Amino acid sequence: MLNIFTLENGRLVTIRPDEVATRKPIWVDAIAPGEDEREWVAKAFSTILPQPEHLRDIEASARFYEENGELHVRSDFLLGKESDSRSIIVAFVLSGNVLFSVHDEDTPVFQHFRLRSHGQPDLVADSLDVLVDLYGSDVEFSADALEEAYADLGEISEAVLNSTLSDKQAGAVLASIAHAEHLNGRIRRNLMDTRRAISFLMRSKLLAPEQFEEARQIMQDIDSLDGHTAFLFDKINFLMNATVGFININQNKIVRLFSVAAVALLPPTLIASVYGMNFQHMPELQWANGYLFALSLMAASVALPFWLFHRKGWLK
Repeated sequence: MLNIFTLENGRLVTIRPDEVATRKPIWVDAIAPGEDEREWVAKAFSTILPQPEHLRDIEASARFYEENGELHVRSDFLLGKESDSRSIIVAFVLSGNVLFSVHDEDTPVFQHFRLRSHGQPDLVADSLDVLVDLYGSDVEFSADALEEAYADLGEISEAVLNSTLSDKQAGAVLASIAHAEHLNGRIRRNLMDTRRAISFLMRSKLLAPEQFEEARQIMQDIDSLDGHTAFLFDKINFLMNATVGFININQNKIVRLFSVAAVALLPPTLIASVYGMNFQHMPELQWANGYLFALSLMAASVALPFWLFHRKGWLK
């Protein structure tokens, strides 16, 4: 699918392919384009769109380069804010005064930018403005995702610190913490990739002074978000250690119960062993109350340790 945009009264508006010759487009957004759409772009703009396999199998060091007067940039964009979100690669080709973007799926960043640029006049003035503002929207989207991660970790903190966790609850908390760590790692990687792309644009000397200042502001926003992601990693590690500590406490309770039972049952076992020995003169054979005395002694030997453990508080 091809979305072709031009500027009209300072706003981005969509135009049809047959209007390209009369209305100058500044942005062509190709979402999973087919071969016929690629051929049309090649004829209309003399630009070859990157193939999907080239997007996935490209070296990280070769994501930013200039070739035949065209600027090529490959960047990752988050696809959703949920813990199971993933990133997709978007290829940008700046040829002349037209920006081409190619990606397999539509992203929330692109959707939000299209709506904002259509409703807010004078947001962009040319194709380079579109590229820089897309990266700015990507940083804002990452910041929103971080806020949601903060909220999720706040709920996890209340569950961990304000109540005693059972093993089942601890397992659910560990799963939530793992999801939060996965999302935080995705956000951090996405910010790192955006930083590299903005740095490349600033070094390319293609940006106007206003665009360069906007790029510098984006870099500052990324620096501030890096501190937040580092804090979230520390918070995740703390909650992970606290949850594992609760699991260890629950396991220690079980081990302590078996230890107390083993110690309490040791005296009656010893008494039963002594009375079960094959002596020539057994006490119960010469004493009518021998068995009763042995059973009472065994019961007392069990009750005494449990009473002592209860006083020490070891049975709680």
